[in-house]
Amino acid sequence: MTDERYLRLLSEKFPNAQAVVTELVNLRAILSLPKGTEHFVSDLHGESMAFIHMIKNASGVVRKKVDEVYGDVQRDNVPCTKGLSEEEKRALCALIYYPDERLELIKKYYNGEKDENYTELFRLNSQISNLPTLEEWYRRRLHQVVEIARAVTVKYSRSKVRRLLPPDYAYIISELLHESNLEQKDRQTYYNAIIDAIIETGCAEQLIIAISYLIHGLTIDTLHVVGDIFDRGSGAAKILDVLSTVRDYDIQWGNHDIEWMGAMAGNMALLATVLRVSIRYANIETLEEGYGINLLPLANFAMTVYGDDPCTIWQTKDFDNNPRLTRSAQLMAKMHKAISIIQFKLEGQTVRRHPEWHMDHRALLDKIDFTKGTITIDGVTYPMLDTNLPTIDPNDPYALNQYEQDLMNQLWRSFRKSEKMQRHLRLLYEHGSLYLVRNGFLLYHAAIPLNADGSFTETDVCGKKVSGKALMDRTDEIIRQAYYGVGKAKQNALDYMLYLWEGEFSPLYNKDKMTTFERYFIDKKSAISSQLPDPHEEQKGAYFTLSDDEQVCRRILEEFGLDPETGRIINGHVPVRTIKGETPIRANGKRFVIDGGFSKPYQEKTGIAGYTLIYNSHGIQLVEHESFESREQAVLSGSDIHSRTLLQDFSNHRIRIKDTDKGKELLEQIHYLEQLLACYRNGSLRER
Repeated sequence: MTDERYLRLLSEKFPNAQAVVTELVNLRAILSLPKGTEHFVSDLHGESMAFIHMIKNASGVVRKKVDEVYGDVQRDNVPCTKGLSEEEKRALCALIYYPDERLELIKKYYNGEKDENYTELFRLNSQISNLPTLEEWYRRRLHQVVEIARAVTVKYSRSKVRRLLPPDYAYIISELLHESNLEQKDRQTYYNAIIDAIIETGCAEQLIIAISYLIHGLTIDTLHVVGDIFDRGSGAAKILDVLSTVRDYDIQWGNHDIEWMGAMAGNMALLATVLRVSIRYANIETLEEGYGINLLPLANFAMTVYGDDPCTIWQTKDFDNNPRLTRSAQLMAKMHKAISIIQFKLEGQTVRRHPEWHMDHRALLDKIDFTKGTITIDGVTYPMLDTNLPTIDPNDPYALNQYEQDLMNQLWRSFRKSEKMQRHLRLLYEHGSLYLVRNGFLLYHAAIPLNADGSFTETDVCGKKVSGKALMDRTDEIIRQAYYGVGKAKQNALDYMLYLWEGEFSPLYNKDKMTTFERYFIDKKSAISSQLPDPHEEQKGAYFTLSDDEQVCRRILEEFGLDPETGRIINGHVPVRTIKGETPIRANGKRFVIDGGFSKPYQEKTGIAGYTLIYNSHGIQLVEHESFESREQAVLSGSDIHSRTLLQDFSNHRIRIKDTDKGKELLEQIHYLEQLLACYRNGSLRER
């Protein structure tokens, strides 16, 4: 029996029978619409330009719509309109992707400004030469962008489209989009009159921009980011700024996201890690330009402590190869070394506070023999590449000296006072989770820890022994406590963020150890040539091999309440090396690994530049992308991200909203509205 109190609350929104009937009609109509298009991406790693272009071109969906309307593609027995050359279609796509920039170039051309960057381009553009005035160009392009917008909006209710329209032009755009029976002379005359009035009143440019952004907003109905927005590339802050403008999106946290979230929330070991990784990959732009973090205190500290130290092993060629970075490679090497030593100290302190993590083997500073210049790890002694460690006290190696403590306090204040950083941290929590179950897909970034026999690994997560789904739920809870919690529970959760970054049974890492220290201080080739164990080796957990087995994936899907016959897992985390014959389609199609190398440093390994999994009303497509040239070339020449479809798994029937998780929610709403309507009609609730 429906709770009367809930119905009374519902009656506040629907005060009478007519209001309920109107909403019931609306919801039942929505259930019959084709499902919106979901896009799944992962491991963006700060590559903001490629990501932004992917949002604008909807992983090739916009170009497909242009082909359907003006090319040779036919869908649902709807005939296509002929008439645009390949050159014109590219120009139309460029306008839709970057309307502001493209319109500026067009106006310059028609105003006679012969800029050498685009004069030749437009001279060769037959569409420009066939349209002698700007007004005629506007007329042609308005007709075209409206046609594409119609093709995009056909699967949405008018009310949903209306909510996305800019208020100033909502009526005009609505009239253009919902014009029907264009074959009828009167209706065509009315439509043309609207276009003419738009041009005469000087609004053509604003309308083209508004309609282009509407197309962006509707070609991706929901965006799923399966982890790792941060590190490697310099545009993580830009990615989060763009995400905040997307209508419907979610994030499944990756290990690099957790690293930054922990630093933003106040885990000092992870704060040092963020700084070290940013310097290591010449990515200080994210810190300085993206978030306004002042690195001058670190530079001053490094020069004071390591002024005469060449810091040879700490240098990175990326600083010499990036003309945008004004600091010298030598200075950055000193900063790199300074923050790395601080990180190792803070990690050691945290590990020692938590013996239940069983990570004592990761506290290595007390294993150094400062007299001999060696370190003993797991009973094996290795010579060290760098023994100039003036800030480490052999009698208390994990203690920060006063200068280091003051430095970290300054850096933490800079993090805490960055308004954008704190806003992005809230965004990551509000839209993020460790995993997501949606429309038959199970999304998580890295792993579900497994034993060698395929059973779920039981481990202690802040005082509770858990495995499988319970482990993921408990870990998600702890991640939230690190931000929202109070007192000792908050501090323990904040500490645990470090374990999630590098712990053996962390679902975001799941390796036996992270050998950062060894990679800096021990030469691998020398060790192996001396027949010593490989000091850099990191052993992956069982998940990363067993999850290619279909039966293992079926058990994981069942653990999370999904149908093992129809459910699928989507992961990122491990780059797919296509150049070595690897495929993103695993476990007989039960698991997709969609880390294809958005990050440029990984593209040499993958041979491509990312994947997008697209799930629309026709079924699933897996799209493989080539490298993005540049925003400038996309604007000037209409260059695009070239993609090819690896998989098309189309349904034998059109998938409707009623078939989705959203449909289940709407059916539940309909149930309660029907109960409310019955109460109004039988008099148990009074209408207002």
